[in-house]
Amino acid sequence: MTKEYEINTTTRTVNRFMSFLVKLGLAPKGIHLLTVPGRKTGNLYTTPVTLVIKDGRRWLVAPYGEVGWTINARAAGQVKLERGRKTEMSKIKEVAPEKRAPILKAYLALEPITRPYFIARPDSPLEKFAAEAERHPVFELITPDKTGENDA
Repeated sequence: MTKEYEINTTTRTVNRFMSFLVKLGLAPKGIHLLTVPGRKTGNLYTTPVTLVIKDGRRWLVAPYGEVGWTINARAAGQVKLERGRKTEMSKIKEVAPEKRAPILKAYLALEPITRPYFIARPDSPLEKFAAEAERHPVFELITPDKTGENDA
C-alpha cells in the first residue's frame, strides 16, 4: 500500500521553504518552481518540482498522482519553470503510461522523499514501475529549438 498525498501544514511549510531556496538558486540541483494557471480561475499556482534529465530530454513527474498542478498543466499545455534568475516557458507533452517506467525509475532514484508514494523501490525492475505508471503522470518538456520549431 502506498501513502496518500495530503496538503497539510507540514507540506505547505516545506514547499514554502523549498520555494525560497529555489528562488535564491540554492535548492538542490534539478529542483525548479513550476507555475501553471488554474484551469477554472486562471489564478497562477506555483509548486517546487524535480526535473528528470534522461537521454538529453527533460521530464516532469507527478509522484503524488493526479494533483492540482498536473490537471492544470495538462489543460494549459505549457508550464513556466524558474530557478534562481532563470525563467522559461515550455510546452509539455504527456507521456503514455506504457512509456513512463524508465522515467519513473530515474525519478525515484533522484527523490527519496517520494518513495512512500510508490510501490516500486529504486532497485525494482522496470516491470514494477510499469505496473504503477497509470498512477503517476509524466510530461516531457518540449523546448523550442533554434528555428522556433518544437522537437517532439
